[in-house]
Amino acid sequence: MNSWADLYLPPIDSDFSFPALSLKDSASKKVVALPVKDVYRMYVCGITPYDATHLGHAATYVTFDLINRYLRAMGKRVHFVENVTDIDDPLLERAKRDNVDWKDLALSQIELFRGDMSDLHIIPPESYIGAVESIPLVVEAVTALQGKGAVYQVDDDLYFSVKSDPNFGSKANLSRAEMLELSAHRGGDPTRAGKHDALDALVWLHGRIGEPSWPSTFGDGRPGWHIECCAIALNYLPVNHDEDFLIDIQGGGNDLLFPHHEISASQAAVISGKEYARVYVHAGLIGLDGEKMSKSLGNLVFLSKLVAEGANPLAVRLALMSDHYSKDRMWTIDQLDQATRFLDRLRLLLSRPEVAPTRDVVQQLINAISHDLDTPSAINILKIWCDETERGSTGGSAGELSRAIDLLLGLAI
Repeated sequence: MNSWADLYLPPIDSDFSFPALSLKDSASKKVVALPVKDVYRMYVCGITPYDATHLGHAATYVTFDLINRYLRAMGKRVHFVENVTDIDDPLLERAKRDNVDWKDLALSQIELFRGDMSDLHIIPPESYIGAVESIPLVVEAVTALQGKGAVYQVDDDLYFSVKSDPNFGSKANLSRAEMLELSAHRGGDPTRAGKHDALDALVWLHGRIGEPSWPSTFGDGRPGWHIECCAIALNYLPVNHDEDFLIDIQGGGNDLLFPHHEISASQAAVISGKEYARVYVHAGLIGLDGEKMSKSLGNLVFLSKLVAEGANPLAVRLALMSDHYSKDRMWTIDQLDQATRFLDRLRLLLSRPEVAPTRDVVQQLINAISHDLDTPSAINILKIWCDETERGSTGGSAGELSRAIDLLLGLAI
């Protein structure tokens, strides 16, 4: 599957010091420093394409773009893979509701998503992989799990036994009651009769009448959700056999930690015999008017709609960075207005021939982002620089600061 257009990343002076990137690991609940090495592997869960990009999506992909940018600014190689779940129950349900072909719906929303990511200046993934095109990989992964005795049959469907991984549950660290509740609300089927454990996860759904299916050694059908990401990550991210972890960063919104990331990690561990991710990084959810944004509530704010109404997408990006990425937070139009005004102010001051000193400012920006993507501090650093420039301070290089803002924060101004 094609990604979106690549971005130019401006160079940065090699004299700047880049601390190791630290990130909050959802499994340990601690901020941990990534080891400094030449190559990093990052997997970010993508959309199910039955609706446009809402601000929750935008906040998530901005978060992992910041990680990607910082590691690249360090001079490192980043293998960045993202999936798109272009076959799943919600997509089929929406297509049926709207009386459209599910493939046409998926294609239209994927194309809209690509445009939204370009508008937000998100670096495209090295590999952008759809569930449909990864079905042969899913079949291989399920076969590997079968070989480990980790798959069993319920009617004609196949399930992964979570008890085959002794470390299952160690990422989300929830009680069984909490896991059961979340499973029921997030794509699981804990009450299905015949399962060995209520938390066991579907890996292959036998073909249903009137639904798309694909041939496999298990019979016609389609993949379960969690095994899709597991199979894609294992096949598109290079394994370093000298390391204890298959990948460095598993990312997504915090509603994916359980069951999606927990079960994907267990499946990968059973297949490979290695721990899946070094760190599990999750972006907070975005709410509106005191409530969580959700399709069921009908209160989603879509990026494309904001842009169509005249919003600068980089102001949306800046507004989303005004709070820490891991924090659940509310979206307000006032945030967008403030971000728009600050972006205009910054652009105007960077056009001056004389500006306040910038070298220390760039280093401070690097330090802020290196510490768990502290974008609120980074924005405050820029506001202080604006104040100093407006007071007449000189000696800086507008070009130097402009390039750093583009490279580190994704704000091409």
